[in-house]
Amino acid sequence: MEMEELVRGMLVALGENPDREGLVDTPRRVRKSMEFLTRGYRQTVAEVVNGALFEAESDDMILVRDIEFFSLCEHHLLPFFGKCHVGYIPRKKILGVSKVARIVDLFARRLQIQERLTRQVSQAIMETVGAEGVGVVIEARHLCMQMRGVEKQHSVMTTSSMLGSFRRELATRNEFMRLIR
Repeated sequence: MEMEELVRGMLVALGENPDREGLVDTPRRVRKSMEFLTRGYRQTVAEVVNGALFEAESDDMILVRDIEFFSLCEHHLLPFFGKCHVGYIPRKKILGVSKVARIVDLFARRLQIQERLTRQVSQAIMETVGAEGVGVVIEARHLCMQMRGVEKQHSVMTTSSMLGSFRRELATRNEFMRLIR
């Protein structure tokens, strides 16, 4: 209940009455919400993959586009959200397709910056399947830029992480970029 007491104290510091009808259950609701939004701290890649690794039948590029995600900016605790595109070239193993999205969520459901999130996803895919190469591109809108600060409503941040053949080989990187557009 420590988090609930902290939320109650924050409400008081904001000039609110935490005992008024609309706020009585807010500390509990905020605690439950934060536990859900940061559940990635209580998960591992191995748990999320849960053995869903299969023999690769080819070494062609695998791409999962438009994976929606939500995260919290570690600087302001405000949401950022968008789409993540993941491509990889397998050597011997492939992931069950839903596991790619679950890996994105694992790292998104932590206090984050987009640059780190992008790199964590690419490294986790690379290490999990022993890929020849991995490419990850994230496009996201940050409420810390839209609701406060510079208040730019239509700005989108794009980050990428290219590992292995996606970094070394222009043709591989270009194929990935063409496919996600």
